[in-house]
Amino acid sequence: MHAKITLLIGAVFITISSCKDSKKETHNSTQESGHHWSYSGETSPEHWIEIEKNSDCGGKHQSPINIIHKDTDSVKIKGDLKIQYTPKTLLSKVENNGHSIQFDFEAGDSINYKNQTYYLKQIHFHEPAEHKINGVIYPIEMHLVHVSKSGKLTVLGLLGEEGDESQLFEFFESFLPLKNGAVKDIHQKIDLSSLLLEDKHYYSYGGSLTTPPCTEGVNWVVFKESIILSVGEVLKLRNNMPVNNYRNEQPLNERGVEYNY
Repeated sequence: MHAKITLLIGAVFITISSCKDSKKETHNSTQESGHHWSYSGETSPEHWIEIEKNSDCGGKHQSPINIIHKDTDSVKIKGDLKIQYTPKTLLSKVENNGHSIQFDFEAGDSINYKNQTYYLKQIHFHEPAEHKINGVIYPIEMHLVHVSKSGKLTVLGLLGEEGDESQLFEFFESFLPLKNGAVKDIHQKIDLSSLLLEDKHYYSYGGSLTTPPCTEGVNWVVFKESIILSVGEVLKLRNNMPVNNYRNEQPLNERGVEYNY
């Protein structure tokens, strides 16, 4: 009898403990899903300030912005931006992270911006484009994210225009389709010098990441001249990403934008 009572008490204890663990797991799962940002519904960009409590998403120096050319400060290029891309840079992998298609790089390419070196870490895409020039919305925008040894960020924004096929985009898209969450190892050379960025004029301003945590203090370089890719190439990227994976335009809030020519 005593043994039966002991077993009964043990069973009850295990059941209560299991219920507590189950509730804890459910609570944690709910918290995680409740804080997951997206581009639609209740977790769309309009709600990032609410769901990303410890982020900069409600800051005063956010990106993207609408660049009005007549309101920019024109600055003669003084070598502030030096592109140091080589034909031997290696793509490490490609990932569909649920928000965009992202290509990660091994150590190699870099830029020098305002006398500081930034290393190319990754490239990803937004459709339609996030930055506007004079209110014009481009079909696609490519972000080349660079990080300095101290952790400071400089992002190059390239706006895409539909036209002829691009060999560079054909190479990127040779690794698609890619399901949400999937990763492919690449370890192949890529020559980004074909973008001819040294010949392009650009706008520059201080902003933020365009995805949570919307970190501010980011150097933005948005090129005035667009890159050309085909309608098919635009559509292939679009079919591998969330619909409208762009953040809405953010207020300039007295920030200055320079036009470097």
